[in-house]
Amino acid sequence: MFDDLRDLYQEVIFDHNRNPRNFRVMDDANRQVEGFNPLCGDRLTLFLKIEDGVINDASFQGQGCAISTASVSLMTEIIKGKTEAEAETLFTQFHDMTTGKSEDIQLEAIGKLAVLAGVREYPARVKCATLAWHTLDAALKNQAQSISTE
Repeated sequence: MFDDLRDLYQEVIFDHNRNPRNFRVMDDANRQVEGFNPLCGDRLTLFLKIEDGVINDASFQGQGCAISTASVSLMTEIIKGKTEAEAETLFTQFHDMTTGKSEDIQLEAIGKLAVLAGVREYPARVKCATLAWHTLDAALKNQAQSISTE
């Protein structure tokens, strides 16, 4: 059973790496933040269109490893239509899940993001998975400076 689940999770990561969702420049974004992981070389620019406290659109450009690309692709899919507060809650849950700060994460509550839960076993890969999320956190706080995982 566990092997089947792991295989499914790997397939989702590979799919989002090969065919990233929302991979485009957003010309009418009202939030834009760059993120960089010097350890792995992952680099992204996150674009958000927030109106009345709701994330109406999210996209990204950049390049990175499979985990980084899958993470930002999944993130941009999931945060669309969420309020800024809901996105902040997702950031906290995702960060706690991937860093191992909490073993009590309700995987059902974070949906597809659960595919990245296994990175906590590989400390060097945690920064790959969380780069997009730290960039989102900065964008939600309307911080325009670049974000680094170092």
